[in-house]
Amino acid sequence: MERKKASDYPQEVLDLFDGYVHGRMTRRDFLDHAAKYAVGGFTAAAMLESLRPNFAWAQQVAKDDARIKTEFLDYPSPQGSGKMRGYLARPAKAGKLPGVLVIHENRGLNPYIEDVARRFAVEGYVAFAPDALAPVGGYPGDEDKAREMFAKLDDKKRTEDLFAGYGYLKSRPDCAGKVGAIGFCFGGGMVNQMAARLPDLAAGVPFYGRQVSAEAAAGIKAPLQIHYGGLDEPINKGWPAYETALKANGVKYQMYMYEGANHGFHNDTTPRYDDAAAKLAWSRTTAFFKEHLKG
Repeated sequence: MERKKASDYPQEVLDLFDGYVHGRMTRRDFLDHAAKYAVGGFTAAAMLESLRPNFAWAQQVAKDDARIKTEFLDYPSPQGSGKMRGYLARPAKAGKLPGVLVIHENRGLNPYIEDVARRFAVEGYVAFAPDALAPVGGYPGDEDKAREMFAKLDDKKRTEDLFAGYGYLKSRPDCAGKVGAIGFCFGGGMVNQMAARLPDLAAGVPFYGRQVSAEAAAGIKAPLQIHYGGLDEPINKGWPAYETALKANGVKYQMYMYEGANHGFHNDTTPRYDDAAAKLAWSRTTAFFKEHLKG
């Protein structure tokens, strides 16, 4: 499939897709509303299909890259969900290194998130990406099915299972002790929650994630680097209150707003990907983790 860019779509269609991806509208709703923007053979159905992830685009670090070692590992669920599962990526050279927990979007541990974990391994971290869908069979390989499975999970159990992934990573013998967390979309919201609840979190980087309440923000000890897409109104509307809470509690934070970028701009599997914004955000992220996890 030819790779399209966000500029190939009316912004209204991208906003509709965001609503579809996050469960605010059905597939039929998307098709009905997007039909008015169809041009020639680029029908509403064709637009929806072209906006779906193409994971071949996302592989920046090959699974068999000689610089790293990867494996899927189980860890216990504190919620009685059975075994949790995650993807571990670390440098091939042995040694104790700082850790990075990588938290996925609302579709589970897909190939894009696995690749992000490998990117951190190349940067010299032990990276672990847990799969919230593990109790129901794991990421199914189909994004629509994954979203449906994800929505049926118990919120509290799902949260605690992912928090347990932090404890698992921190306790590993190859982890030097300092652990940061990065998350995207749902995962970004999880990073905000982890920062509020885990006083020993060394650094947090939420990408376009939902903010926590002012009451919860009072518990944040970790420095944060926060990334938002300028066109992501549903998430961005929570920023002013969050900023007020962060300032009131003396939290060290950096916030970057990428003008013209959509929600999901770092995810290089879909047309919402913004190459300039994603690369700048990544360079800022790696510098931030280097400062707080390796410094």
